[in-house]
Amino acid sequence: MLPYRSKLSVVLFLAPPLLLYGAAVLLPIGQSLVLSLFSWDGITDMQFVGLDNYRFMLTGDPVFWRTFLNQLGYVAICLVLQLGGGLVVASLLASLTRGREVIKVLYLLPAVISTVAIAFLFNRVYAVHPQGLVNGLLGAVGLDGWERPWLSDVNTVLAAVSTPEGWRFIGIYMVIIYAALIAVPQELAEAASLDGANAWHIFRHIRFPHIRPVWLTTTIMATTYALRGFDIPYLLTNGGPGQSSELVTTYMYKTAFTSTNYGYASTLAVFIVVECLVAVGLLVAMLRRRADA
Repeated sequence: MLPYRSKLSVVLFLAPPLLLYGAAVLLPIGQSLVLSLFSWDGITDMQFVGLDNYRFMLTGDPVFWRTFLNQLGYVAICLVLQLGGGLVVASLLASLTRGREVIKVLYLLPAVISTVAIAFLFNRVYAVHPQGLVNGLLGAVGLDGWERPWLSDVNTVLAAVSTPEGWRFIGIYMVIIYAALIAVPQELAEAASLDGANAWHIFRHIRFPHIRPVWLTTTIMATTYALRGFDIPYLLTNGGPGQSSELVTTYMYKTAFTSTNYGYASTLAVFIVVECLVAVGLLVAMLRRRADA
């Protein structure tokens, strides 16, 4: 429906970013897909193995399934902290009359801090000797029995490496959700309040339906980013103890650069892409079904 000149303008503006996206994202994915069909150590000639890497990943590699379950737990903790925390803080911000900008800046600061600095920070927070912040607070309130080496205990290490990632991005999702909340027509909430609706009913039946598209976008962003999470867990524990905090991403990295099995590492990379696409599809279908209901 656009005139020819407008179509040409659209093509000229879209072509550079699309070419850049194809070179930076689509081309490496295609290369990984091809390499996953080979066995290669990075030095000798590549040997074509077909789908053997995928068969081994799904049926013969117990470490992969352990890392996959760890990844699901990691994603769940990150989503609760990032989306739940972001929604709570955004709702509180929307009710404030002063100090909003200061609070937004404070919550956004972790997102611009280096991941290495965050890893070192939480390494000290979880420390036992010298006593870190977490164990110090537990001892101060009389919960000495809960003190433990959080990054060395197989029962707590996954939550311990997931928390910094969740905390880091609360501010970003808080700002996005806050922008959506303040765009909700205020007269609807006021009318519902006059009809006797409490704060929960106003949020559930008025505010949240209005921000549902934004909520879907932030959920997709948080989920895909958590599925690709790598740096903080790797820096904190390197996947240990054992495989208690090993994620698919850290396992892929070790397979490629420690075991020099680039073919199987490419198979794991393809799996990460596929699970991100599946997660996005499931989220869109689930939230659309709820919206239609």
